[in-house]
Amino acid sequence: MPGEAFTPQQHAAPAATAEAAVAQEQQYVGVVYARLDELRDAYRRRLAQVRSTGAVGTHQNRSERDAFAAHYEDTVARLEMVENRLVFGRLDLRASAEPRYVGRIGMSDAEHSQLLVDWRAPSAQPFYQATAAHPGDVVRRRHLMTRGRTVVGVEDELLDAEHVDEVGDGLTGEGALFAAMSAAREGRMSDIVATIQAEQDAVIRSPLDGVLVVQGGPGTGKTAVALHRAAYLLYAHRERLERSGVLLVGPSRVFLRYIEQVLPSLGETDVVATTMAELLPGTTAQTTDPVEVAEVKGRAVMARVLSRAVRGLQRVPDAVQELDVEGVRLHLRPEDVRSAMARARRTGLPHNQARETFALAVLETLVKEYTLARGGERDEEDRGWLYEDVRTARDVRRAVNLCWMPTTPHGLLERLYARPDLLAAHARGLSDADRALLVREKGSPWTVADVPLLDELAELLGPHEQAEAARVAAESRQRRAEEVRFAAEAIEAQGLGDGLVDAETLAARFAATGPRLTTAERAATDRTWTYGHIVVDEAQELSPMAWRALLRRCPSRSMTVVGDLAQRSGPHPARSWSEVLGGAADEHVREAVLTVSYRTPATVMDTATTVMTRLGAEPAYPVRAARDLPDALHRSPTTVGALAETVCDVVAGELAALDGEVGAGAGRLAVIVPDEIRAEVAAALAGRDDLRAATEHADGDPLGARVAVVSPVEAKGLEYDVVALVEPAAILEPGTGDLYVAMTRPTRRLHVVHAEELPPGLEA
Repeated sequence: MPGEAFTPQQHAAPAATAEAAVAQEQQYVGVVYARLDELRDAYRRRLAQVRSTGAVGTHQNRSERDAFAAHYEDTVARLEMVENRLVFGRLDLRASAEPRYVGRIGMSDAEHSQLLVDWRAPSAQPFYQATAAHPGDVVRRRHLMTRGRTVVGVEDELLDAEHVDEVGDGLTGEGALFAAMSAAREGRMSDIVATIQAEQDAVIRSPLDGVLVVQGGPGTGKTAVALHRAAYLLYAHRERLERSGVLLVGPSRVFLRYIEQVLPSLGETDVVATTMAELLPGTTAQTTDPVEVAEVKGRAVMARVLSRAVRGLQRVPDAVQELDVEGVRLHLRPEDVRSAMARARRTGLPHNQARETFALAVLETLVKEYTLARGGERDEEDRGWLYEDVRTARDVRRAVNLCWMPTTPHGLLERLYARPDLLAAHARGLSDADRALLVREKGSPWTVADVPLLDELAELLGPHEQAEAARVAAESRQRRAEEVRFAAEAIEAQGLGDGLVDAETLAARFAATGPRLTTAERAATDRTWTYGHIVVDEAQELSPMAWRALLRRCPSRSMTVVGDLAQRSGPHPARSWSEVLGGAADEHVREAVLTVSYRTPATVMDTATTVMTRLGAEPAYPVRAARDLPDALHRSPTTVGALAETVCDVVAGELAALDGEVGAGAGRLAVIVPDEIRAEVAAALAGRDDLRAATEHADGDPLGARVAVVSPVEAKGLEYDVVALVEPAAILEPGTGDLYVAMTRPTRRLHVVHAEELPPGLEA
């Protein structure tokens, strides 16, 4: 019973064999899965019952029905997503006669006795934090390895040496962490909930408030820690974060697809995941600028440039303007415009919204003159007609617009880029050479570096009335089309054809209650949404302007920022996180460092560190590898003419080796190649009969192929069993960070293929 003193024999495996321990745990795991099935069935029945009531009753009744339906939908979704590795840990404690099982979610039986402790709960913390030196109440920690609903192995750690005689014969297993590291990659990131290490757990459970910078070298689990931290915070601060949501910012859409299974597998689905290219609703940047152009656009000084450009839309005429209103000549004087501008600016509203105050002030002045010109005092009704005459007069509308021009962020930024004279007038903080880099023709596609500038302008300008109306109308049409499509699918699925009801009618019937939008869905479409927490991966790549865009989305400054200064792309390495974060680097910032690389073999990690050191870019936060593998580093010299053929031969050989190590067709290989020869290498691989199938992937998703041809930038945050690194000297040219990234992606082997001379430290 709970509270009784620990008796070692109660916790020892009943026999000395691994098979007996597995059988013991299989019985318990079966009970937990049976309870999971019961809960799923119960919530599905409740959901079906609520849905069957239809859109009837009072507005309050319908709201309550929708709230219950939303709750049941969310619960069913969470229960569906935790199927794999539901139970993964067990703690044997001195103070309890019953073992404590740890899993993805908390679960109790029908009598409310606890079956499973959520990995995020305080009572699960010893599973990650207890050590032999500081065991606390933990006598034994057991890892359960499962495949589907079957226990396939257990691994025990005795943390209290006093009991080695009693339970030592029940200890078994090869080590859950090393088993996970040795497993073949599958093209998607898996969670590490069963193998979180103590230094990682400390970061995951760090307090919510403030900016937490998690610096970690290659393979230290930065991304996994960030994702598990997001899941932990949603659990520990549910009430606060459910209302405001969590934003996850990754380096690329491929990266987001790579990690998309992790949070759902931890029972969390209500997180907005995006990239900087997609941060601004309604705008998606499809291209990138050259490095030197992106660097200029990302400077903090651009905020002042844009502010002056917006202020430049507010113009005082040089002289008195004559305006025709119904044949009456009115006069708009510079001093009246200045007075109206001062009045508008005092509102503190963005440019487009403050325009209404400016226009009203100008109209008041003009209406007074118009009234006098039309005979003086009038009654209320006549004054209304006079006001309308002035407001609708073409000359007046034109004059107001010229003095306080409404515009959109996209329109203003496009004009700045296309007009060197306008750029020179407002970009006094930039040199002539810098301004020349920004010049481009109207109609050019938006780039990733443009998005923070557009977001800054959206903040300064505010919504444009006509553009906003067009956007709302377009969204309404799209939403209506989706409702009709869903209704048509429902009619077909339920056999309601034969003219009994049509999709338009069914969609209209339920439109009154409206679809229930999750916090994530509402936040993703609202540029002004402020989040309770933001997670940023590969944070070393963000510019000062990008940080401004993120910080305005999180006024509370509650952020988890993960990255590695040594992996920063481009020719401008960062010396500190204070330099990277800019305005975010204040008293709210604290730093944590991950020091152990669980992914990269020691031979590869040490070589990469040596190369960086020889190049004068020694990592400020070195890491040590947790393991090494034989033959982890190979070099294949070749000639320029035979380069592509040599790459193909290396890939074929490495795939054959993977087949023997992890099974036929298993594992992933990346060919990391400079951009200038990427197309040539990809074509050569696709042209080989024995490699073509391995390079093919469905729907254009490179994560679906066994062999992916990627640039160093595209490889950021990803990992592969084997990496074929092509021409490292060329990869080094833009900066040391890209080479460091490329060398440290493999979990098994790095195979260098080169015709050029190798960078120092990488020679045989």
